[in-house]
Amino acid sequence: MPRILQILLPLALLAAAAPDDGAALEALRAQDARLATVAWRLVTANAALCRERQPGTGLVLHAIDQYSAGTAPAAYAVFGFPTPVAVEWVVPGSPAARAGIVQNEGVAAIAGTPLAAPTAAHDTSATRDAALARLAARPAGGPITLTLNDSHGTRRAVVTPVPACRSEFEVVAGPKLGASSDGHVVQVGARLMETYGDDDVAVVVAHELAHTILRHRARLEAAGVKWGLFGEFGRNARLFRDTETEADVLGAFLLRNAGWDPQNAVRFWQGPGKKVDPGMFRSRTHPSPKDRAAVIAEALAAMPPGAPTPYSPPILGQRDAALR
Repeated sequence: MPRILQILLPLALLAAAAPDDGAALEALRAQDARLATVAWRLVTANAALCRERQPGTGLVLHAIDQYSAGTAPAAYAVFGFPTPVAVEWVVPGSPAARAGIVQNEGVAAIAGTPLAAPTAAHDTSATRDAALARLAARPAGGPITLTLNDSHGTRRAVVTPVPACRSEFEVVAGPKLGASSDGHVVQVGARLMETYGDDDVAVVVAHELAHTILRHRARLEAAGVKWGLFGEFGRNARLFRDTETEADVLGAFLLRNAGWDPQNAVRFWQGPGKKVDPGMFRSRTHPSPKDRAAVIAEALAAMPPGAPTPYSPPILGQRDAALR
């Protein structure tokens, strides 16, 4: 299914919020806003490198039925929800921001078609996902008219999207200091967001987006690798390490294209990245931080002087290569 930039509020985090804990919900929004802003820079600046693209709006949507029954009253108080689907966040400077859309406005219709009413269930993403699919189905590059509701009434806003890499991004609960990509969704641990500043978060998100661009999930599956415990040994572990190295290299160039200093990736693995969860980044399936920093530095040194932006590095040629 087509994907659109969206920070997904994890149901485990939502359920953990106390029914009257508005501060906890605002903290969740702040984490989502940070990740959305980092991801937006990466997916728009690197759209030319992505085969799968989507209309980039800069909208972060959520729906009231994502929240548990106990948390829903606080969600209404904090986020308003004049309609079941609402704007959680708008990336500054994005097409949605330029169209004057602001957080807490309700989204009643997309391109004149009303959004479906939610079910009576809670802890479900179905209503939000349907809205995202409607946005993603719009023609690339064409304007999107949204019908918005708030306390002042109903209005229409026209968003003119920009090309963006097709991916979702979400903050997830849990104690691990890590991140992952399944080829469609980039997940970033809440603890990682709490531990690192935006420049370091960008290194991690760029690495995970590189996995998506390089089709690592599909290529690993085609190679017949085993996940879980069996992935820690032999050929399986070697192929996982190979994909990690590819993602490290491409991730540094994704950072450069998005306006960050690509040397941030080298510095990250020389220092702050050493703290990243051992089970995710320092097992047999991942190179050591020292090796990661060295490979990235070597790739950056080989970039031609005066390379254009966006720059398409040679590693992109690997996305159709079989893993052996």
